Amino acid sequence: MHEAECVRRLHRAGGFVLGKTVTTEFAFTHPGKTRNPWSAAHTPGGSSSGSAAAVALGQVAAAIGTQTNGSVIRPAAYCGVVGFKPTIGALPFDGVNLFSPTFDTLGAFARNVADCALLASCLGDSGRIQSEAAAKTHPPRLALLPGFPWVGTGAEQERAMLAAMATLRDSGAMVATVALPGAWSDAQRVHRTIMLYEAVRQMGELQVRDRGRLSVKLNAALDEGREIDATAYTASLARRDVLIAAATEWLAPFDAVACPPAPSVAPADLTQTGDPACCTLWSLLGFPAVCLPIAAAANGLPLGLQLAAIAGSDEHLLAVARWCEARSPFVGLV
Repeated sequence: MHEAECVRRLHRAGGFVLGKTVTTEFAFTHPGKTRNPWSAAHTPGGSSSGSAAAVALGQVAAAIGTQTNGSVIRPAAYCGVVGFKPTIGALPFDGVNLFSPTFDTLGAFARNVADCALLASCLGDSGRIQSEAAAKTHPPRLALLPGFPWVGTGAEQERAMLAAMATLRDSGAMVATVALPGAWSDAQRVHRTIMLYEAVRQMGELQVRDRGRLSVKLNAALDEGREIDATAYTASLARRDVLIAAATEWLAPFDAVACPPAPSVAPADLTQTGDPACCTLWSLLGFPAVCLPIAAAANGLPLGLQLAAIAGSDEHLLAVARWCEARSPFVGLV
């Protein structure tokens, strides 16, 4: 039986692998059969929909997911659990189906930051991520990014985030409101160009052979990727390098940046998995990100807070997240 490297490492660490949860079609946007555990009429997000829902329901202590755009952070927000997307390349992707090699990364879901760190430590190379995410001993320096220019943030999500930041500030955190530099407004386009160009290289033959078995959404995305030429792809990779350098300098004064993980609560629409646009920048840059549940909306569904930091600072980000988590009053399903 073939096993991905991440599964082999879980076995070697003494973990019990219960099974494979439902994902979206090839980890893209066409939803599977999983529903949101807080309300069956709402999407659980995707692509790691089953992993987030299983953790929220208490069926498993932790679960693995993948993220190419927003497939760990968004379902974590929608399902009211902690999601951790590490620095690109921090965890082995060997044996996992590739969609976009530049962006694909493993991630972890759990009920708390400590368990996410434990799972990630089992998956990474020895010493890459420590098994115990100690909370920061001093209040963190946080940049508050209220939203992204390419997507609107709903009023409930904005209020919940601002209330959480006020609580953290009252607890001693230094919070400075920031805005993305205007020159970064092309980040979403750059991400999509790279992602879909690479997706065709990974799945093009499958589409030619089995187009009728693929969803309309996936076929449309792959068709779009076929229209992207090598010149545009190479230019987007170069632009990504520029953005990584600029964002690293921009975030240098802070321990983490706080921002929304999704525009709103999980949509009441089982034909979609929600908008990943709040996750795009950190996926493009390969920076680590954590989603913390922070509040419940008027309809009872959870709302989250996303924390991100510069590449390679996974342990530091987890420590910041644990400090923030300790000051959040949110209570999960079970």
